[in-house]
Amino acid sequence: MRDLTPLFEQVTDSHDPLFAQYADDPRSGVQKLMVSAQHRITKLVEEKRAFEQRFFYERQFRQQGHQLIAGIDEVGRGPLAGPVVSCAIILPDDFDVIEVNDSKQLSDHLREELYPQILNQAIAVGIGTASAQQIDQLNIYQATRVAMLAAVNHLQPQPDQLLIDAMQIDTDIPQLKLIHGDAKSVSIGAASIVAKVFRDHLMQSYDVLYSGYEFAHNAGYGTKAHLQGLADLGPSKIHRRTFAPVSNYFN
Repeated sequence: MRDLTPLFEQVTDSHDPLFAQYADDPRSGVQKLMVSAQHRITKLVEEKRAFEQRFFYERQFRQQGHQLIAGIDEVGRGPLAGPVVSCAIILPDDFDVIEVNDSKQLSDHLREELYPQILNQAIAVGIGTASAQQIDQLNIYQATRVAMLAAVNHLQPQPDQLLIDAMQIDTDIPQLKLIHGDAKSVSIGAASIVAKVFRDHLMQSYDVLYSGYEFAHNAGYGTKAHLQGLADLGPSKIHRRTFAPVSNYFN
C-alpha cells in the first residue's frame, strides 16, 4: 500500500495503465487510492478547462494580431492607510500557472506561492503606486487611474493591447474594460495577485516604520486593532486624511 500511494499521487490521466492494473485488486485501501486519484484528476481537468476559458480575451486579441497584451489591476482602494498599488503584466501565450485567478478568491498562502511563479514566467511586469497624499489630493478613483497608468508606463516592452479591471486610463494604447476582469482574464488575475502580494509586503515594511497600527496584519484596512492604534497614536504619515474616521482627526 505504501509503495502504491506515491504512484497514484503522480498519475495525471484517468486512462493511465495503473488503474487497469489494480482495477480488480480486492484490497479496500487500493480501491480508495484509485477513487481518490480519479477525483483529483477530475478536479485538475476542470481547473485546466476554467483556466483556458480565462485566456479567452488574450487569445482573441492575439488572433487579431496583438502580441503584447497586458492585464492591469489594482489593490488598496479601501484601506485607511498606505498607497493604492497597481500591476500591469504581460504573460506569454504558453503561461501555465493554472491556479491564477482573482486574488480575492485565493488564500494568503496560495497568493504567496503563485507570486514568484507568475514573475518567473511573465514577459514584463510593471508596478505603479499612488500615495496617501495623492489619494487625498485627487480622490481614490483618479489616484487609482494614475497608479494604473504608471504601471503600464513601467512595462518594457510596451504592450499593444490592455485588459483592465473595471477602469479606463489615459493612454493611446487600445484598452478593453472588463467588469470583474480579474476572474475573467488570466492576465488581469495575475496582475491582481502581484499587486496584492506587493502591497502586503509594502505594508509589512510600513508596520516597522509606523508601529502600533498592526499594518502587517491588516494592510491598512480599518480593523479593530488598527482603529485602536489610531485612537491611541493619531494618524501616521501614510494615513489617508480624507478617509473617515481618519478625517475626524483633522476636522
